[in-house]
Amino acid sequence: MSRLAACAFSVFAAAGIAGAEGLPFDVGGPFTLTDHRGQERSEVDPDGNAQLVFFGYANCQQVCSAALPMMAEVAETLEADGLEISPIMITVDPKRDTVSKIGAPLKQHHPDFIGLTGSEDALQVAYDAYSVEKEEIFFDPEFGPVFSHGSFIYLLDAKGEVLTLFPPILAPEAAAEIVTKYVKSIG
Repeated sequence: MSRLAACAFSVFAAAGIAGAEGLPFDVGGPFTLTDHRGQERSEVDPDGNAQLVFFGYANCQQVCSAALPMMAEVAETLEADGLEISPIMITVDPKRDTVSKIGAPLKQHHPDFIGLTGSEDALQVAYDAYSVEKEEIFFDPEFGPVFSHGSFIYLLDAKGEVLTLFPPILAPEAAAEIVTKYVKSIG
């Protein structure tokens, strides 16, 4: 099954379409990275919140410019409904997204946005677990290296288990509805 088909399958499952249960492939797993405050962080949320995880980079002008604001809006919508969720971006550009630089651009989207970075080896563990590929495709004189990278948003429970994934092109309201169904079913 293609990743796109798997994503659609997952969205249908979240919408309650009959016969759709769970992800039809294995994705997710343990990782240890460093957050924008310099603290070690794994796939487990230390505050016990569900998590929206996206692989991108802080100054991305492409997919990230759609995904990060959408994740922030979903988090705000859920907060208004009494559900806490942690929006997280794992970098695909650790040379620029250092501990001291990754947090500020993410905070522009949401005050609780968490940026994760680390060594190439530590990041590769996360990329492999979530089937994320990245490649520098060209150099932009204004923004620096431009990467192609994964474009799904992963919904994890507080223990770091992947519940579903969806594309960042969903309307924030639709994404919030999907997240709500999953979070309420586990909580």
